[in-house]
Amino acid sequence: MKLDKITQVTGHAVYVPGEDIDTDRIIPARFMKCVTFEGLGEYAFRDERKHPDGTEKKHPLNAPRTGGWQILLSGSNFGCGSSREHAPQALYRFGFRAILAESFAEIFFGNSTTLGIPCAVMSKADIQALSGLVAAAPDLMVTLDLLEEKVTAADMDFPARLPGHAREVLVGGKWDAIADLVEGLPQIKSVADSLPYFQTA
Repeated sequence: MKLDKITQVTGHAVYVPGEDIDTDRIIPARFMKCVTFEGLGEYAFRDERKHPDGTEKKHPLNAPRTGGWQILLSGSNFGCGSSREHAPQALYRFGFRAILAESFAEIFFGNSTTLGIPCAVMSKADIQALSGLVAAAPDLMVTLDLLEEKVTAADMDFPARLPGHAREVLVGGKWDAIADLVEGLPQIKSVADSLPYFQTA
């Protein structure tokens, strides 16, 4: 199964401030009663964005944006709490294709990477500077370059780091471990057939 090589993500960015934004805030548990992940984007940050009666609260993601946002900016320890895979799935279906934060919870980071969502780490000062640029010019295009490990906006560059393995699988189009496994089935079978304890009588 051929996967896209993710070397750059370009789009509009939105800043959702906060430290320790956990997965229950990203996708409340009551919306996880689903057979597939389709439709979860509607519930991303549901309790942050809406009152119980469905009316909107003041929240960055409720600002009008034709075409939505592709890049999410936030604080430290993003995606902490439970390991629910629904959290990055909801963000992906909301339209996000990259997340820039000061740090990430490890399991959330892994689940995002296997969806093809790069999670890049930036310093607090750079996140604040970038969010300021976005606030001043909502139509500003922001680019995350995985090869150069930098974010570019308004002719300014900011360092953006990814762990080596995550960067390697994303730029190499190997970010979906199951797809990679399926692609390697002939080699797996070949090795299995060569092992005496797998031989059948």
